[in-house]
Amino acid sequence: MSRLKDMLYTSAMADKAKALLTLDLLENNPAGIGDHSTEDFYKNAEEALAMLADADDRLEAIDRYLAKKQVV
Repeated sequence: MSRLKDMLYTSAMADKAKALLTLDLLENNPAGIGDHSTEDFYKNAEEALAMLADADDRLEAIDRYLAKKQVV
């Protein structure tokens, strides 16, 4: 893997890990989150889900377009 692909892949995987951790914390330890309103809770869940979907999309694009040479 080239350095560019490695950086892009690592960045997407880090975002995926952050999103999954956030969703896990929100689902399994909501009391540990602190002074959040219900609106904050929902907003954080939506943001984590969006980050997860974005990371998955980026990983798919890396696999599709950067993992091997493509003739366009």
